Amino acid sequence: MIANNLEIARINMVKQQMRTWEVLDQKVLDLVASTPREEFVPDAYRELAFADTEISIGHGQRMMAPKLEARILQALDIQPEDVILEIGTGSGYLTACMARLGARVTSLDIHPEFTTRAGEILKNQGIDNVNLITANGLTEQQGGGPFDVIAVTGSLPRINEKLKRQLTMGGRLFAVAGDHPAMEAILITRVGDYQWREEAIFETDLGRLDNLKPDSSFIF
Repeated sequence: MIANNLEIARINMVKQQMRTWEVLDQKVLDLVASTPREEFVPDAYRELAFADTEISIGHGQRMMAPKLEARILQALDIQPEDVILEIGTGSGYLTACMARLGARVTSLDIHPEFTTRAGEILKNQGIDNVNLITANGLTEQQGGGPFDVIAVTGSLPRINEKLKRQLTMGGRLFAVAGDHPAMEAILITRVGDYQWREEAIFETDLGRLDNLKPDSSFIF
C-alpha cells in the first residue's frame, strides 16, 4: 500500500507540478520519474517526498521543491559527456539526477553529514560517477575542471565571478541570485574567453547557500 501511494504521488508530481511549471523536456520528466526521490528525503518526511514543498534536511537547510529541481535540470541541458560541478550537495537528490545525465559530478558541501549521507544513498543506488567533497565550493576551487555544467543549489546575493571562470566554452552555470522575496534564476553560458551570456529564466525564492561570506568577487 505504501509503495502504491508513493508511485501515485510520483506520477502526480510529474503531471501536476512539473508540467504545469513549464518542465516539458521528456528526458528530464523521465529522469525524475525514475529516480527514487523518497530515498533522499529524511525518514521523518518520507511521505512528503513528492509534495510541492521544501523539506528540512538539517543545519537550517531545505531540500528544494521538486519542480525547481526539474527546472534546473531542464535549463542546464546536461549531455552524456558533461563534467559537472555542484555547489551544495544537500540531500544528494539533484546530485543523483545530474550524475545519471552526465559523465561525472564533483559535489561540494560544507556539512560532512550531508556528503556522508549522500554518499551512502548514491552507493545504494549504484551511482558511482560522483566525487563528494566536504568543502566550501565558493572559496575553495577544486580540481577536475573546467566544467561543462555548474549548479549552485542555494541562492546568492550576486553571481560569483570565480564560478563563471570555471566554465568550459559553451558551459552552463545555473544560480539563483537576489534578495528575499524577489530572486531570479539565472542561466549563464560561456561564449568567449572573457564573455558570458546571462539569461533570467524565471523568478523564485530560494534559501541562501550556507556559510556564505562577503566576497568582492560576487558581481552581477
